[in-house]
Amino acid sequence: MKKVNPTIGVLLLFCLFSITGCGSGARKDEKPAWKAQHVVFIGLDGWGSYSVEKADMPHVKQLMKEGSYTLQKRAVLPSSSAVNWASMFMGAGPELHGYTTWGSKTPDLPSRELNRNGMFPNIFNMLREEDPDAEIGAIYEWGGIKYLVDTLSLDYYRHTPNDNKLNTALTEAAVEYIKEKKPTLAAFIYDSPDDTGHGDGHDTPGYYAKLKELDHQIGEIIEAMKESGIYNNSIIIVTSDHGGIDKGHGGMTMMEMETPFIIAGKAVHQGGLFPESMMQFDVAPTIADIFHLSPPQVWIGRSMKQVFN
Repeated sequence: MKKVNPTIGVLLLFCLFSITGCGSGARKDEKPAWKAQHVVFIGLDGWGSYSVEKADMPHVKQLMKEGSYTLQKRAVLPSSSAVNWASMFMGAGPELHGYTTWGSKTPDLPSRELNRNGMFPNIFNMLREEDPDAEIGAIYEWGGIKYLVDTLSLDYYRHTPNDNKLNTALTEAAVEYIKEKKPTLAAFIYDSPDDTGHGDGHDTPGYYAKLKELDHQIGEIIEAMKESGIYNNSIIIVTSDHGGIDKGHGGMTMMEMETPFIIAGKAVHQGGLFPESMMQFDVAPTIADIFHLSPPQVWIGRSMKQVFN
C-alpha cells in the first residue's frame, strides 16, 4: 500500500474543514427571508381599547381571531397624538426622540440621535437603508403625521381630507396605492375616531358608529390586498395612538392610556390575546423583526416576538 505523506494528509484535512467552514460561514452571512413581503399598518387615531368589546367591527375582530392582539398596549405621556405616533415609528419614548406634545412637528427636546435625513432613527428609514428598492408609503388624514414619518425615506406620501363622514378619500387612495404599487410597507392613518371623540364624546353612540364605518373601510383595504395578490404574503397591523375620556385625552386614565394592538397574517401566530406588556415604542421593533432589521442602540422598544410562528 502506498503511504500518504503526513503533511499532505494534514493539508487535505485542513482544506476539508476550510471548505466546510466556508460553506457554513456563507450560510450564516446570508440574510434570512423576511417573515412577510408586505406590511400594512392601519392606525385609528383616538381609538381606545375600552371600546373594542362593544364596537361592531367584524373585520377587526376577524383579524384578532386569526392573529394575536393585546388591548393593554400603553400610550406614552401625554396621551396625545404626535408624541405617540412618533414613539410608535421611532422605537423610543419622548425623552429620546424629543416629540413631546400633541402637535409636535419638530423635536421639542434635541433628538438623542439623528439619521442621515436629520430625524430620529425610525422604521421607515431603517427599511429604506436595508432595501433601497422597497416601496414605502404613508397616507394620512391628520396633517401632523407628515412630520413624523420621515418623508425623505418614503416613495409616496399623501394627506387626504378628513370630512369626518365616511373617510372614503383615504380608503380610495389606500386601495389605489395597494393595487398599483403593492407596497413593502404602507401606513394608512385615519383621524376621525379622535375627531368624533372630541365632538360627540368617547364611549358614545356616535363614537361607536364611527368605529363601525371605519371597520368597513378596513375591509376595503383587506379586499384590495386580496385582489392585488399580496394578501397571503402580508402582515396587517391595526393599532392606535391613544384613547379618550368624555371629549378629550392627554391625561392618565386607562381609557386614555390603553390602546389596541392587533397583528395578523403570514408568519403570525394564531394565538389570540397575548399577556406580555407592550408600549407604543414596541411597535417599530416588532415591524423591524418582520424585515429582520437590527434595531439601533438608541431604540428602547422590544419586538413582540411571541406573536410570530
